[in-house]
Amino acid sequence: MARKTRHVVPNSDGGWDSKKGGAERASKHFDTKKEAEQYSRELSRKEKSELIIHKKDGTIQRADSHGNDPNPPKDKN
Repeated sequence: MARKTRHVVPNSDGGWDSKKGGAERASKHFDTKKEAEQYSRELSRKEKSELIIHKKDGTIQRADSHGNDPNPPKDKN
């Protein structure tokens, strides 16, 4: 089963977008990264998906799992 993801990505015209993994268009646009993260985290929890936050250059800054993590940390049961 393919994992579900939600991404916080920089918009080429400025600001930040929340996008569902594989989507062409953004779900919603924000002026600040913080606003985009808050909105995306809430959606990711509802979707039980992985939240992937990108840096301004497009590379991945961090990822947070809100669903069935295929690689849970060893110290968590």
